[in-house]
Amino acid sequence: MIVTGCDNPKDTVDLVVVNANVYTVDQDFSKAQAFAVHEGRFVGIGTDEEIQKAFESDQVIDAKGRTITPGLIDAHCHFYGLGLNQQSVDLTGTTSFEEVLERVQKFQKEKRKDFILGQGWDQNDWENQEFPTRKELDQLFPDIPVVLRRIDGHALLANKAALDRAGIDSSTKVDGGEIVKGAMGLTGVLIDNPMSLIDAITPQPDLNTRINALKDAERICLSYGLTTVNDAGIGRPVIELIDSLQQAGELSIRVYAMVSATPNNLDYYLNKGSIISDRLNVRSVKAYADGALGSRGAALKSPYSDKAGHFGAMVTPVESIEALADRIANSEYQLNTHAIGDSANAVVLRAYDKVLKGKSDRRWKIEHAQVIDPHDFHYFEKGIIPSVQPTHATSDMYWAEHRLGSERIRGAYAFKTLLDRAGIVALGTDFPVEQVSPFLTFYAAVARQDLEDFPKDGFQMKDALSREEALKGMTIWAAYSNFEESKKGSIETGKYADFVIYDKDMMKVPLDEIPSIQVEQTFLNGQRMVR
Repeated sequence: MIVTGCDNPKDTVDLVVVNANVYTVDQDFSKAQAFAVHEGRFVGIGTDEEIQKAFESDQVIDAKGRTITPGLIDAHCHFYGLGLNQQSVDLTGTTSFEEVLERVQKFQKEKRKDFILGQGWDQNDWENQEFPTRKELDQLFPDIPVVLRRIDGHALLANKAALDRAGIDSSTKVDGGEIVKGAMGLTGVLIDNPMSLIDAITPQPDLNTRINALKDAERICLSYGLTTVNDAGIGRPVIELIDSLQQAGELSIRVYAMVSATPNNLDYYLNKGSIISDRLNVRSVKAYADGALGSRGAALKSPYSDKAGHFGAMVTPVESIEALADRIANSEYQLNTHAIGDSANAVVLRAYDKVLKGKSDRRWKIEHAQVIDPHDFHYFEKGIIPSVQPTHATSDMYWAEHRLGSERIRGAYAFKTLLDRAGIVALGTDFPVEQVSPFLTFYAAVARQDLEDFPKDGFQMKDALSREEALKGMTIWAAYSNFEESKKGSIETGKYADFVIYDKDMMKVPLDEIPSIQVEQTFLNGQRMVR
């Protein structure tokens, strides 16, 4: 199995790893014991005897039987958003609105902000699963704007001070979402497009905050073995900051940047063309078709089962999606579109199919592909890639059937069905909507359960992935979806020496041990990033 790019009987290289349990994730999903790295790339893979006979190095790692895989890729996340979240109130895991209020008060006591931001609440995790209102925030913070975003990023709660600053009142109207009203008038909850009014008055982080956010996000990701992250929707200033930090040696992680589909971004990047370096790849556009299922913003073909007459909403009109698809099809860029509901997925799939006729190897993605009408699965046989997040299934299972009903739920979170149609699935987390851990992704994909063993027998196990399929979805298939399969995603000669050493073998341990797997070391270009 050994392949070497060196001609001498015994070549000196930068690093040799021996006595390892290596899953190469090559075409044959073959195993190895050892490999050699030189100038940031794999130059030999094989048995201990083969590698030690062919190579020598001042740096030799005895893996002591530990499991090694290629560096992991999160195919859909919000890398910059994760970093920014470290600078605001963390509301994830709250079990009541009272706990939300407690965390906000504690944060403000410590930070003394003149504009309070928070992220991560989910009313579906509370005993009272109705949307909260601004009443208590108005009482606690009558003069300081408070904006608390729901965990999916598709809804927020704002107090009166924030609404007033944004000029939002009972007469305000915005298409593609909802300004929720109740007995008190404006409840403070905004869903999807109306959130842009709040975004317009939210203070922008200064340069140091943005740099620290990116560095914080990198530290967290590397600790979980992630060596490439697909940031699903960022603008030119953030992309250029990532590039400058990478070039200065201050940011190491590889970033596949999906450019947010704003007019300014589109005009700049489509004219400029793709930007590709060893660590940054800018060649895709991120668009939104609809909202999220948890906030009833996903666009459905039939009304929500738990809200009569409500269909959700397209946040981008159908004709605009079709026009964008046509424009991107005539560029070198890839189009990656957020689609949750079966109606939104149908719109996007039809638009893709129309503009891609006669064009080969475009690898356009549906981000989430969460609820699919059985009549629409066939579109994925035409080179369209489903980019899915397995932990969404296990997080949503407590309430998803209430939203969708017993029939429609059968076409939801259908990872194996999507794999059978498309030939690959790219796996991600959507962090910070979900936790960063790729081991939770792996577990949710295979076991189809959450950490509380719910549902008891797994959710619709016909759509579970095998362990091999899950690992491929986090490595070589994710790399393929980024047009990067020749550079990363497997341990093969000539590819970047990105790899991870674990304390357990995720391919062999009992399923319930997978979530607790720990990364011992993460390597980028053969350089140790995490001890």
